[in-house]
Amino acid sequence: MTEPNLARPPARIQRLAYLGTPDVAVEPLRALVAAGFDIDIVISGADKRRGRGSESSPSPVKAAAIEMGLSVSDQLDDVLGANVDLAVVVAYGRIIPVTVLEIVPMINIHFSLLPRWRGAAPVERALLAGDTETGVALMDIGVELDTGDVYAESRTEIVDNDTLTSLRERLVQMGATLLVDSLKQGLSVPRPQTGDISYAKKITSAELQIDWASAAHEVDRLVRLGGAWTTFRGTRLKIHEVSVVAAQGTPGSIDGLVVACGEGAVELLVVQPEGKARQDANSWKNGARVTSTDRLGL
Repeated sequence: MTEPNLARPPARIQRLAYLGTPDVAVEPLRALVAAGFDIDIVISGADKRRGRGSESSPSPVKAAAIEMGLSVSDQLDDVLGANVDLAVVVAYGRIIPVTVLEIVPMINIHFSLLPRWRGAAPVERALLAGDTETGVALMDIGVELDTGDVYAESRTEIVDNDTLTSLRERLVQMGATLLVDSLKQGLSVPRPQTGDISYAKKITSAELQIDWASAAHEVDRLVRLGGAWTTFRGTRLKIHEVSVVAAQGTPGSIDGLVVACGEGAVELLVVQPEGKARQDANSWKNGARVTSTDRLGL
């Protein structure tokens, strides 16, 4: 079976289409506009309910596009009628059909150092796996997910106190800068991806449940990912902040605010009991009257 002939970016790029939907795709769009690129059309996800209430609301990218006076649509085929040299894709949220890729040249900002962490949750997986480095890749969009050649990349260290929020914000800024600089300079000849391939599936709620038999540094990474939870006296307890400490004990056992892990321990800093607001762990301990016989995860 022969590969389809996908459209390639021209040497000179003036007019762009932009495809994106969530918050992480807003900053690159703003950066392109600030840099003076003409955005002929923005394609984003359809309006939907995004919180309480019955009224639908636009995606973050659509809201930003309207604010900047850009033409916006939720119909992907509208990009085919746009007068553009190139389409930039950032977290659009839909697979783009070959029939579109054959007509409109497209590049994508991907938040990892490809081919590591292809897929939907590259930032989450890099943090959870304990990677010490990650980055942003500017790449062609291939027929298969995240397999395109890479035009440029930018790297950053993952530090011990990085949360998903801090790391994602840094990568978004890096991606916006890499995109604008690459388009201003003219896209170079892309290189094929090389190295070991890994896939970044979406994080499930089950994966966010803390296994206290795991090592303390693994628990810490899960908490910094956001949404980590355990059980306390049969109800769910969210763990928002911890610090790794030198202690030992039966996994899940509590000594003050220190919870023993399979290797080492963590001190609880910020928690959230089921049905209640976030609170400092000491207030929770006093209110719940935690004793030395209590264990988390039961």
